[in-house]
Amino acid sequence: MHIEYVSSYLLRINLHYKDSMFTLSPEEYSALLLSLKVASWCMALSLVPGVLLGWVLARKQFPCKALIDAVVHLPMVLPPVVPGYLLLVLFSQQGALGQWLQRYDIHVAFDWKGAVLASAVMGFPLMVQSVRLAIQLVDQRLEDAARTLGANSLRVFFTITLPLALPGILVGAILSFSRSLGEFGATISFAGNIAGETRTLPLAIYTTMHSPDGEHMAVRLITISLALAFVSLLLSNYLSQRAVQRLGYNRHA
Repeated sequence: MHIEYVSSYLLRINLHYKDSMFTLSPEEYSALLLSLKVASWCMALSLVPGVLLGWVLARKQFPCKALIDAVVHLPMVLPPVVPGYLLLVLFSQQGALGQWLQRYDIHVAFDWKGAVLASAVMGFPLMVQSVRLAIQLVDQRLEDAARTLGANSLRVFFTITLPLALPGILVGAILSFSRSLGEFGATISFAGNIAGETRTLPLAIYTTMHSPDGEHMAVRLITISLALAFVSLLLSNYLSQRAVQRLGYNRHA
């Protein structure tokens, strides 16, 4: 009798443990959906300026090019809190850009839009670098041949350069997306850690790690983050290989 009672009790504990490990709470769903929303917006907003700036850095020579290149990649070497603080200075209610946006009832600081902006700033260098390398791999003789046939620069860009660089652009977009999923320092400095508003997966993990009985929730969120990062990196690597094959650099390997 005692053995059966203990066995049934341990079984109930085990089932409860399994349910708690694999069942997401509303707060966890909110953090996951918010992270995907922020990362998607970050990728979308970074795509066009990232492609244009990558093309400029790859194809044009002009004064202060090295300076612009350094400024673009500065978030990669700075502590993430520094860009977050600078964004807060600019977009707060007392900041120059924040006061201008308030005229149109647009609030960025401590809002999900601020999380998008912070993630975009931190992921933008990855986008630009991928696009720049992809465009540099495009044979300029193809572009020159199109110009000799009467195509203007805009048509050359959309019919020759952009299609050949498209795999690299997709890689940059995925890297920007995945970087946004892992952004912590700039987001918490600029957008805060507000549940349901700016608490993305990294912030939710940080919160649960410092909460009583938050171990199971932290493990679930960490597992989700690992899965998303792993899939993103696999997809990025796949598209990189496709880019090499498409441009024909593996023929002599």
